[in-house]
Amino acid sequence: MTHKKSLSRDDFDSLVVNFYENEMNDFTTYEMLARSCQQSDLSHLLHKISKMEKKHAEFWKGILERRGQEVPAFRPPRFRLFLLRFLAKYINPLYLIVLLEMGENKAAQVYHEVLVSGLLDDKENECLRGIIADELEHEKLFHKKSKGASHVRDFVLGMNDGLVEILGAVTGLSAAWPGKPFAVAMSGLIVGIAGALSMGIGAFISVRSQRQVNEANHERLNLLFSVDPEKAQSEFQDRLEEAGFPKEMSAKIVKEVGPRSSSLIKLLQPKSEENEWGSAFFTGMAYLIGVFFPVLPYFVFSSSYMALAASVFLAGIALAVVGSLIAIFSGLSLRLKVLEMVLSGFSAAGIAYLFGHLLQKTFSF
Repeated sequence: MTHKKSLSRDDFDSLVVNFYENEMNDFTTYEMLARSCQQSDLSHLLHKISKMEKKHAEFWKGILERRGQEVPAFRPPRFRLFLLRFLAKYINPLYLIVLLEMGENKAAQVYHEVLVSGLLDDKENECLRGIIADELEHEKLFHKKSKGASHVRDFVLGMNDGLVEILGAVTGLSAAWPGKPFAVAMSGLIVGIAGALSMGIGAFISVRSQRQVNEANHERLNLLFSVDPEKAQSEFQDRLEEAGFPKEMSAKIVKEVGPRSSSLIKLLQPKSEENEWGSAFFTGMAYLIGVFFPVLPYFVFSSSYMALAASVFLAGIALAVVGSLIAIFSGLSLRLKVLEMVLSGFSAAGIAYLFGHLLQKTFSF
């Protein structure tokens, strides 16, 4: 059941200002990418998205004006635009768009809170429903063009895992072997390589297993259509009814779609487009890159404590950079995202250090 959120008028006014500024930021970002993109079809799509964002911004601007609120002067996100323009020279724009779209679902959720708050009139609510639908539609618009672009997420998550896990490992080992930085380095490297292989193999098996299950179901449906098409159509009708379609409507849909077995099989069991080799490679390589930052100082310094300080510093910088990129691209709070990533890494390192120190005192090795 839909329930109303307790959103105050003051909260609403400040939110609308943020909505307007965020939509204008997105408009200028997509417009810049559209002008920079060399692929004409992708450039056309980016122009289409930018126009959507401009229309959304005009909606929130109208809300402010009708309520007698001051519309803030828009200042383009120069750093964000500069960074994206630079990266677009060397990286497929689709990969950048994947990161930009990470913030769209969150925007849609906040917009929905406003929708059910009762603070807008019926006409405004109707417009807002269209805006929410647009925000949720963006990723779908890029879906057919972005094969392989999902590996961007694999890379970000893999690198973050490598940073946090190996920082924790070398920190704990530093406490256990305070006078053996090379031993810590070699141990951390071995753990890192094993972790990268584990992450890569895990991603490979996960994606491959899902694809094999889908293919097996696909073959089953092909065989079922070959020997008993009526039973296959009955299965499709059962699926529709389980999804909430009325029985009469389900029967009508089956009657229309049923004779086209290939279409029906796609509806019952769509094929997976993920590539297990690509997922394994990007996840494993990203993990190894994450390993580099906390392990490197132990090959350089003769003291484990000096190496530990440098390791924490480098890992903190790397975590902050990764968090900053995610925040800048996806429209999340830069301060909160960086704080979240750095604190998670340092917390793991602190607990590991205490555990290593306890082992060292207990066993005196």
